Amino acid sequence: LFLAENTFCSGDHVSWHSPLDNSESRIQHMLLTEDPQMQPVQTPFGVVTFLQIVGVCTEELHAAQQWNGQGILELLRTVPLAGGPWLITDMRRGETIFEIDPHLQQERVDKGIETDGSNLSGVSAKCAWDDLSRPPEDDEDSRSICIGTQPRRLSGKDTEQIRETLRRGLEINSKPVLPPINAQRQNGLNHDRAPSRKDSLESESSAAIIPHELIRTRQLESIHLKFNQESGALIPLCLRGRLLHGRHFTYKSITGDTAITFVSTGVEGAFATEEHPYAAHGPWLQV
Repeated sequence: LFLAENTFCSGDHVSWHSPLDNSESRIQHMLLTEDPQMQPVQTPFGVVTFLQIVGVCTEELHAAQQWNGQGILELLRTVPLAGGPWLITDMRRGETIFEIDPHLQQERVDKGIETDGSNLSGVSAKCAWDDLSRPPEDDEDSRSICIGTQPRRLSGKDTEQIRETLRRGLEINSKPVLPPINAQRQNGLNHDRAPSRKDSLESESSAAIIPHELIRTRQLESIHLKFNQESGALIPLCLRGRLLHGRHFTYKSITGDTAITFVSTGVEGAFATEEHPYAAHGPWLQV
């Protein structure tokens, strides 16, 4: 966290995939919320907000991804065995909130997904894409971002745009907009959160190797997408919770600067269109 200069915010989730106390517990993931007792403190360096980690089961994590973290936190508050109003994590809890109260899934989560969609607009993932429109021997083609030995990196403007994509998604029912490619940088400011937050998708190597204005947007005829199992499992979320609601969803590679954004026709500022559904700007692919 500190090395990456990222910060956590209320409603964020952490996929941990291991019991938090190294036991056999089903509590293997985390949601974050504002501490119910520690109020924000104003300091000479800005506002300090205290967050509380809430342990959750895999099913509850998936519900938070498919809907939103705040919604699942509110459900946990209503179930005494799952945390109650203070959201106290009991590592001995053997049932999910949906097993304790089966009506919560259908009446709250499924309805919330249908009505609100998901506010998860992107994840760091193991992913890659290949341009099948041209032969791989063409070293000048931007396909080299995936198969070449010297991958090109996202420019600062592209990185900022991807980060802004995630910020937009955190606003429930917000207008789905991708900032234009030539937009001025916003210095990392988040209109809904504290300034200077570095989102998890920011690359440490985001400085442009190739000048931004020299990388042209290309329309592709055929592409090959690659995801690891966990990333691929989020594709239904991308379709049901995001695209069907006129929004967008981004996968940002954790091993490089590759990014894949799925956009619907209602997203403004996208360079992929119905006429040209596959488009790339350097290592950033839109579908």
